[in-house]
Amino acid sequence: MRQVWDAWGHVLIVWLCAVPVLVAAIVSMTRWRMRRGLTPELALRYTVAEAGLAGGTLPWVWMILTPVAAEGAVSAVPLRDLVATLGDSPSSAVIQVGANTLLFVPLGFFLPLRLARFAGVARMTLLGAAVSATLEIAQYVFDLGRISSVDDVLMNAAGAGLGALLAQIHVARREAGRSRSARVLAQLGWAA
Repeated sequence: MRQVWDAWGHVLIVWLCAVPVLVAAIVSMTRWRMRRGLTPELALRYTVAEAGLAGGTLPWVWMILTPVAAEGAVSAVPLRDLVATLGDSPSSAVIQVGANTLLFVPLGFFLPLRLARFAGVARMTLLGAAVSATLEIAQYVFDLGRISSVDDVLMNAAGAGLGALLAQIHVARREAGRSRSARVLAQLGWAA
């Protein structure tokens, strides 16, 4: 854990300082959108989704594109890095695999909530793979001293797919709750 803090503590501190700014922006933008005619629910959903995209992805993109003092390389053989990582210490494997998978969960969760055309696990998995591949190529092109790995793309894509699945579950639960509420109101004679 000390290695993570030494390498990325500055990004984590900036992210923590940005959280109150994001909350203030959510309140402000939601109010602004409501004044422009959106319903409170839609104004809040759009604003939270946009803040979630920014706060949930930009710090990690910053980490991915931060140069390191090492020799850059390309690892194009699928699962080679993953198997090697799993053979390392358990804590290293958990951090590496977990971080690479969780990295794109916010993208997969918030983008479909903001733009319905991105809804769907397959669609977000493909988009996550495309975005991740672009970042991995950027690491190589900009010679950041990092290993550009196809396994990172696979794990990031899986994270985007997981985020999309969680978004689908969230939407289904929200809709089910609305349906239950409407049925109860209709039974009470309070709904048309």
